[in-house]
Amino acid sequence: NEARKLNHQEVVEEDKRLKLPPNWEAKKARLEWELQVEQKKKECAARGEDYERVKLLEISAEDAERWERKKKRKNPDLGFSDYAAAQLRQYQRLTRQIKPDLEQYEKLKEQYGEALYPTSNSLLHGTHVPSREGVDRMVADLEKQIEKREKYSRRRPYNDDADIDYINERNAKFNKKAERFYGKYTAEIKQNLERGTAV
Repeated sequence: NEARKLNHQEVVEEDKRLKLPPNWEAKKARLEWELQVEQKKKECAARGEDYERVKLLEISAEDAERWERKKKRKNPDLGFSDYAAAQLRQYQRLTRQIKPDLEQYEKLKEQYGEALYPTSNSLLHGTHVPSREGVDRMVADLEKQIEKREKYSRRRPYNDDADIDYINERNAKFNKKAERFYGKYTAEIKQNLERGTAV
């Protein structure tokens, strides 16, 4: 009887385990870890210590180095998602390159005072004349952008040796597109037509 009872309990336990979701163990471990973190935070707060600092003291140098390498490996360039994101990235890249002239800024601040920061009631429009150096710097920056853009969007060279399978430019583009998508399926048919052995 006792063996039957123990066997029945084991069957019930196994049934419970089977009914749990497949990632239950991972979820349970995660929750336990979160509880431990909360407990440590409370302990650190009670002692008047900074939790982040205590946590960093417990991490070994090897682990920290491994995490840093992992962070560096991640590619921050996510590529093109939409035009707004691309514009924001371009703006941030260009503003990082600009080195502000702090001396000129201080002079303007002394000259205009609070009027340097316009509000809706300010009448400063048209009174500021940019310096020659500032204009030259902007022109140099724009020329650099244009030069980079020209390098990036180069015209594809025309290949004289390529087979002519088009009647005009538009048809050539269409054929290239069709070749890109369906070329692997139609290569044999095309070869048979060129040889004259097509059925």
